[in-house]
Amino acid sequence: MPLSAGDRLGQFELLEKLGAGGMGVVYKARDTRLNRLVAIKVIQPARSGDSGLQARLLAEARAASSLNQFNVVTVYDSGSWDGVDFIAMEYVPGRTLARRT
Repeated sequence: MPLSAGDRLGQFELLEKLGAGGMGVVYKARDTRLNRLVAIKVIQPARSGDSGLQARLLAEARAASSLNQFNVVTVYDSGSWDGVDFIAMEYVPGRTLARRT
């Protein structure tokens, strides 16, 4: 199912779609429990049942959460809500990486 502004993934309320790629879609969201902005990455809805992508998303969350560097966002949470697998991470405002090149 496609997600849109106002939808929730647990404690995270989606505010707007920021971008999409081959694997996933990224949304700006509000962590309603801690009252902070976050970025939420979810697997593309059409590919949500792909166990390989689910494993890749978890591996990405684990890899990023093991690092503490200026150039790597902080991972706050990962999980699944109503069949939607996601990573909640630090929201960094500004230009996208695609616009920086």
